[in-house]
Amino acid sequence: QVQLVESGGASVQAGGSLRLSCAASGFRKTLYKNYSLGWFRQGPQKEREGVAVIDTDGTTRYADSVMGRFTISRDNAKDSLYLQMNSLKPEDTAMYYCAAEYGSSLAAPFLSVRYTWWGRGTQVTVSS
Repeated sequence: QVQLVESGGASVQAGGSLRLSCAASGFRKTLYKNYSLGWFRQGPQKEREGVAVIDTDGTTRYADSVMGRFTISRDNAKDSLYLQMNSLKPEDTAMYYCAAEYGSSLAAPFLSVRYTWWGRGTQVTVSS
């Protein structure tokens, strides 16, 4: 049974930083590296949107709104995914979810329906 568990969400002031983590379990050790991984978020009364994706070969994609402020990374040895968030803004306030899908997602990295596995989310609140 594949499980994704996010952590690291908190309440911070604008300009602050947070590092989100997503721990995966249930993947066979030799196959985790073959999954594309992504971070999505859903703010109050907003639709879920893609934030950052890292593909099986390490290629990354970012939403324009977070480019230059957020960094996605993965540690295949630990079955873990990370999102370093700097220069946080109030509009970054949202529930953040990690997602996984077997194979490359670069054809449509922010299309949420492509991702099979999802965590339950971790809340990030940024105050002005």
